Amino acid sequence: MPKVFRRQDLTFKKRKSRAPAFEWHMSSRLGKLVNSKYLEFYIVSLDPGKYSFPYHFHRASEELFMIISGEVTLRSPEGFEKVVKGDIIFFEEGPSGAHQLYNHSDSPCVYLDLRTIFGIDVCEYPDSGKINILPFMEVFESSSKVDYYKGEQNTATKWPKKKQLKAKRSQTIKRK
Repeated sequence: MPKVFRRQDLTFKKRKSRAPAFEWHMSSRLGKLVNSKYLEFYIVSLDPGKYSFPYHFHRASEELFMIISGEVTLRSPEGFEKVVKGDIIFFEEGPSGAHQLYNHSDSPCVYLDLRTIFGIDVCEYPDSGKINILPFMEVFESSSKVDYYKGEQNTATKWPKKKQLKAKRSQTIKRK
């Protein structure tokens, strides 16, 4: 069943941040209100002098913004560009879809933020070298990246001997 969200009926709550430059006002997560399976969307009001999220890109999510009112500066791998009311901006997965908004104007900028969700996403922050596992908000420093097989050199010591495996095929084997 279609659901119409009327702008005048939306309430905005301030999204507090330990970094005040990243505080903005957000509507409810509208996708959750309609049990959306693959879309997360909400309306953001970005005050003058504020940034959207830190500069980032998604590994498993596409994102789209539509500027409803006002104007902001978009930062992307191509540089900086002013976007205004009516503009629609699409961000693909991966580093080429990196983005951030900054409200350079004297008035709030209101925009629709819509992204796909298919379970777990990895969000990377090139400026600060972080990786965020979404939706869990588990943030790690990318400098701790290691080889896939690190620590796997002694795997055989965790398994029972070959004779034990053959003898007890249908039983649970306890390691000694």
